[in-house]
Amino acid sequence: MSWEQEINELKARQKLAKKMGGEEKLARHINAGKLPVRDRIEKILDQDSFFEIGSVTGKVEYDSDGNITDMQPANLITGRGEIDGRTVIVAGDDFTVRGGANDAGIREKLVHVEMMAGGLKKPLIRLVDGTGGGGSVKTIETEGRTYIPAVRGWEHVVENLSQVPVVGLALGSTAGLGAARVAASHYSVMVKETSQMFVAGPPVVARIGEQLDKNELGGSDIHTTNGAVDDEAKSEEEAFEMARRFLSYLPSNVDELPERTEPQDPADRSDDWLIEAVPRNPRQVYKMRKIIKSVVDKDSFFEMGRRWGRSVITGFARLDGWPVAIMASDPYHYAGAWTSDAADKALRFVDLAETFHLPVVHLVDIPGFRVGREAEEQATIRHGVRTMSGIFQASVPWCSIIIRKCYGVAGAAHMNASRFNMRYAWPSGDWGSLPIAGGLEAAYKAELEAADNPEEKLKQIEERLNRLRSPFRTAERFMVEEIIDPRESRKLLCEFANLAAPLRKTGRPSFGVRP
Repeated sequence: MSWEQEINELKARQKLAKKMGGEEKLARHINAGKLPVRDRIEKILDQDSFFEIGSVTGKVEYDSDGNITDMQPANLITGRGEIDGRTVIVAGDDFTVRGGANDAGIREKLVHVEMMAGGLKKPLIRLVDGTGGGGSVKTIETEGRTYIPAVRGWEHVVENLSQVPVVGLALGSTAGLGAARVAASHYSVMVKETSQMFVAGPPVVARIGEQLDKNELGGSDIHTTNGAVDDEAKSEEEAFEMARRFLSYLPSNVDELPERTEPQDPADRSDDWLIEAVPRNPRQVYKMRKIIKSVVDKDSFFEMGRRWGRSVITGFARLDGWPVAIMASDPYHYAGAWTSDAADKALRFVDLAETFHLPVVHLVDIPGFRVGREAEEQATIRHGVRTMSGIFQASVPWCSIIIRKCYGVAGAAHMNASRFNMRYAWPSGDWGSLPIAGGLEAAYKAELEAADNPEEKLKQIEERLNRLRSPFRTAERFMVEEIIDPRESRKLLCEFANLAAPLRKTGRPSFGVRP
C-alpha cells in the first residue's frame, strides 16, 4: 500500500530532466566555453545546498498506455540554496533547451521564482543565458498562434528591487527579456567574450543594414562601459565570486541590517604616506583607490562599475567590520568632474545604499560638472541635478572627507548640507563656487580692460586671491567643520561607522530603486 511506485516515477522524471538539452547540445554548449546551468548553480552556491523547485517541469510525451516516451525539460531551473550559510533564491536559464526561449512552464517558473524571492525575503540570483523567458519566432508554429506582448509578473521584478538584493549574471547571449532581467538588478556582471547582451541579436539587426557579430553588437566591452552592466569577469567562476562578494555586504532584505564581521584590522592603523598622497600641484593627479584601500579595512574594498562613469568610484568596504558604501572621485578622469554618466552612476549607487541601509563615505575631489559642448549635448546638468536630488533624499548616515577640490553645483552635491552629516577636510582642500583660474576674466573684466598690461594685471589678481584660498580661512568661520591630518582618516572613519551603526533603520526606502 506504499507510494513507492510514484516515488520511482518521480525519480525517473527528475533523471530525464537532468539530461537538459541532450548530449549533443550540452557538448556544443561546453565547447563554446560555457558551463551547463546545473554546474553553474552548484558552483555559485555552497556545496550540496541547492533544493530545486519545479524539478519535473517540462513538455512530456506519452504512449497509448500513458507511459512517458520523451521529455523536454523546462529551460529555467529554479530553487533555493545557500551562500556563506545564508539562503538565496536562484533562477538559471538552460540554453541547451531551445536557446532559453519561452517554453515548457517557463512563464510560471519565471513569475514563481520572483515571488519566492519577495515572499521569503531572500536575495535573488539570475543566471541569464538566452532570451531568458523571451520569445522565439518558432513559437508561432509550435503554438499555432501568436500573441500581444506582455511580461506577466514584471510587477514582482519591480517590487523585488525595493526589498531584496538582486544579482543578474549574463552568462551567454542574452536578448529581449533576458537582457531586461540582467539590467533590472542591483548588480550585474558579463563574462568577457562569452557573454553578450542586446535588445535584438545580429540576425534582426542585419535587417536594418548593420552586419555585426555578437560581441561587436553587444559584448562586455560595450555594456560595461555604458552603464547597462556593472562589471566584467574573465570567467564564469570569477563572475560567481563577484556575486557572492557583492551579497556579503548586504542584508537579506530591507527589514534587516547589513551584518558586521569580526574586525581584523586595527581601527587606529595609520599610513604615513597619506600626508603626501595629494600633490601640491593642483594639476597633478594621484591614485584615489590607493587612498581608499588605506583607510578601509584591509582587503575589504569591492569596487563596482569601474569601467563606466569613470570620474566617480563606487563600491563597498568595511570599517572596523561594519559594511559601508564608498563613493569617491578619480582625478585621472576629467580631473574628477562629474559627467552625465558619472552622475547617473552616483545616483544609482546612492539609491542602493539607501535601500539596504549602508552608511555612505564620500571622498571628495570634484572640480564641478564637466564643461564644454559635448557635456552640454549630454544634458549633464539634468543628470547632475537628478543625482543631487537623490543625495538630498537619502537618509542613511553620511560622512564626507574633502580630499582636494569641491567646486560648483556638483561640489555642493558631495552631501546634503541641510541635515547633519559628518564632514572633514584634508589640508589640501580647495573649494569655492568655481575655480579661480576659470572665473578671473569674467569677475575682473573691467579692471583688466583698464589695465596697461592686462596679462600682468591678471597675474597680480590671481596671486592676491590665491593668498585667500587657504582652507584654514574657511575653518576660521566654521564653514568647514574640521581640518584633519590625512593620517587620522581611518580612525575617524571607523568612529563614524561605529556611531552610524545604531542609527541605521530597517524598512523599505521612501522611494523606489531606479534601475
